[in-house]
This record gives sequence, structure tokens and C-alpha cells, in this order.
Amino acid sequence: MLDFAIFAVTFVIILVGAVLYLYPSSRSASGIPGLNPTEEKDGNIQDIVNQGSLHEFLACLHGQFGPVASFWFGGRPVVSLGSVDQLRQHINPNRTTDSFETMLKSLLGYRSGMGGGATEAVMRKKLYESAVNNTLKENFPLLLKLVEELVGKWKSFPKDQHTPLCAHLLGLAMKAVTQLALGDRFQNDAEVIGFRKNHEAVSEFSLIIPFTYQIWSEIGKGYLDGSMEKSSIRKEHYESALAEMETVLMSVAKDRKGQRSQTAFVDALLQSNLTDRQVIKSFSQTVDVSLCGCNIFPVCIWAVHFLSTSEEVQEKLHQELEDVLGSEPVSLDKIPQLRYFQQVLNETVRTAKLTPIAAQLQENEGKVDQHIIPKETLVIYALGVVLQDADTWSRPYKFDPDRFTEDSASKSFSLLGFSGSQACPELRFAYTVATVVLSTVVRQLKLHQVKGQVVEARSELVSTPKDDTWITVSKRS
Repeated sequence: MLDFAIFAVTFVIILVGAVLYLYPSSRSASGIPGLNPTEEKDGNIQDIVNQGSLHEFLACLHGQFGPVASFWFGGRPVVSLGSVDQLRQHINPNRTTDSFETMLKSLLGYRSGMGGGATEAVMRKKLYESAVNNTLKENFPLLLKLVEELVGKWKSFPKDQHTPLCAHLLGLAMKAVTQLALGDRFQNDAEVIGFRKNHEAVSEFSLIIPFTYQIWSEIGKGYLDGSMEKSSIRKEHYESALAEMETVLMSVAKDRKGQRSQTAFVDALLQSNLTDRQVIKSFSQTVDVSLCGCNIFPVCIWAVHFLSTSEEVQEKLHQELEDVLGSEPVSLDKIPQLRYFQQVLNETVRTAKLTPIAAQLQENEGKVDQHIIPKETLVIYALGVVLQDADTWSRPYKFDPDRFTEDSASKSFSLLGFSGSQACPELRFAYTVATVVLSTVVRQLKLHQVKGQVVEARSELVSTPKDDTWITVSKRS
């Protein structure tokens, strides 16, 4: 009888242990400290939605569990790394996969239309780098002209007139990207406005264009609860906008296919070995990444905003322009000599947490600190957390470009992929455009804050202001 009782108790203990192990809400991912799923089916998705964004969720997660933490996306465990030391252990500098596409593939079973493995990814990256560099070289006078038009408009404003940065700089970004990427057809404002309207409709709705900065919010609030599918009007609007956008892109490809010179980004793609479908996808990615992912619009908006908060930084930039350029306009070959401008852009990206999320799929079992990360686990780089980690950055919430005079700051920043050889071609493109914008603005104008304005960030796949941001300007004497 005693033996039977012991056996029964042992069996119950084993059974309970098995249930606790097999039922997701009772365990952490791979023994790494973190959250148990709040729901068996959805994991911690509702927790992400409740926090408002994945970045804000990760900030709370790492605040509670430290630099290596885990959570659940549906039935899949996810590991997040939230400090420079832990990222340094995990980042493979030879990796070339796209972080957002990695997340979609891992979490949603999404597959891009580009196809190919690591070799094709390397070739595509080289093609993009060459195309971006050539596009800037061929179109630099056009870029200067577009920026001068905007600054001329600002100069015409009365001193106390409030200038809406988001509206004006998004307009500049759309003009610059469409003309430099797709050619002179977009010199027509009506073409730009129509393309922008369709781009916004598609970006707002779908995973078809895989780099949209609203996707994480949409995943949490739309796709997973089914509300997107319930809105037939919204879906019809999306499908119509997508069809119009693809028609325009196909027309651009047809018009420029016989062109021998490479004056626009699209020309390099058309003269490569990409299929028509891959060219169209590359068009979409170029426009979407440049405008929304991590590039022109958010870099420029945050840089001008932060400059308006610091007269001292504006004066340092103005002095560097005098020292390097004299009375000459900024040129492509002189931009590398504008060292303080680079520091300002680096600090803009850091302070704004411009790209708060990146990711890699763990191809083989790995280890960070004492934690084992199993094969095929999605590993998120909580860059927004890292960029304001007090252990890495002194006074992390202060906009201070001088911090990048220190080698340690520059090395940490480069490790995260925001500068140096690890920076993507699109980000280098954005830095160039932003330098042209800032140099033209600072040379002719002084930027001022609007008193009482509170600027809050919306941190999704890229950080942008929640509402339009306002400044006033005055002419330099």
C-alpha cells in the first residue's frame, strides 16, 4: 500500500511536471529569464499591444529581466538582447539578411518574392550600393536644387510663423526619392502626389511591401485580431492603391528600359539580372525604406528638430561649413570632411532611437553570457533600449553630438549598424541627403523651438514624431 502511494505521488509529480513543461504559459523560453505567455495561442502579443509598441514592450521587458530576456510570439519563443555587451557576443558582421524580413519570415511564415540565399543577398547588396552611389553622383545638383527650393520657402516666412516640419520634410523626401530612384517623370508634382497617396494607402494596410514602419503596430492591432479583414472598404482601397502603384512602376520600367546611361536608381536595376518582378519589388523597397524605414524623412525631421533646441550646435555646424567650404556650396566630395555634421547625424539617430528594432534568426545553437539560444530561435536586437542604455552612453537622454568625439561611442554605434561598413546603403544615402539639408538650412537660417511644444515619439520599426513638429526660423545676418 505504501509502495502504491509512493508510486501514485511520483506519477502525479511527473504528470504535473510534464503539463507544466508542455503548456506554454508555465515556462520561460529555453530557460532564459523573461515572460511566460499570457495566452496559450497568442503568447505575449496582447502585452505588446498594451504597451503601445514593440520597443516600449522591450524597454519594460529588459527593465524587469536584464539584458537577455525572452517572451513569446504566438507559440514561438523569442529572445531579446538589450545591451552592447550582449549584442557584441551575438552579432555576426558577415550577415547580410534584412532584419525586418527575418522577423516576418520567422513569426508569420512570410516569404519575400526576391528568393535566393546568402550569395544572392550579397550580390543584391553590392548592386544596391553601386546603384545608390552612382545615383547620388549623377543627381547631386538636382538634390541641391530641391533642398534650396524648400529653404527658399522657409526664408519667405515671417519670423514668428510656425513651420510644420513633418509635412515639409516628407514632401522633400518624396520628391527626392521618386526623382532619384525612378527618374525625371516625377518632376511633375501631380505624379509625386499621386504616388505618395497610393504609397501611404498600401503602407498603411499590408505586408505586401515588407518594410513599412507601421507593420508591428498593424500586426498587433489589425492582422492578429482580424480587424483588417473585416474592413472591406479599407481592403478595397488598399487593393486599388496597390494596383495603381504597380501600374506606375511598370510604366517607369518600360519607359526607361532602353536607356543606356544610369542616372536613376532604377536604371541600375533594369540593367542587372533581376527579373521584372524583382525590379518592381526593389522599387517598392527603395521608396518605402528611404521614406519610412530608417532614412530620409525621419533622419531629417529629427535632425532639424534637435538643432532647433540647441543654438550652440547650430553655430558649430555653421563654423565647420565656413572652415571646410568657405563660400562654395556643399559637394559630394566635401561631405566626408564635415566631421561635426556626421557627429550630429549620429547623435540624432541615437537620441531619436531611429531604428529601435532589428533581428536575426539563430541558424545554429548559440550562447550569450551563460544562456543557450536554441537553433531557429528569433533573436531581436532591442536597439532602442541599447541606444539609451546608461551603461553605454553618459546622460543618454541628452542630445549631445560631442559624445562622438570619443572612440568608445563611435565603436558602439558602428557595432549597431548605424555607421561605418555595417551601415546599409539606404542609411548612407539618407545621411548624405540630411547633410545637404542641414548645411543649406544652417547656412541661411537659424532654427528656433516653439515654446511649450512637447514632441513625443512613435516608436515602431522606425521612430517618428506622433504629431507634426513645429519650428520657427529667422534669417542669418
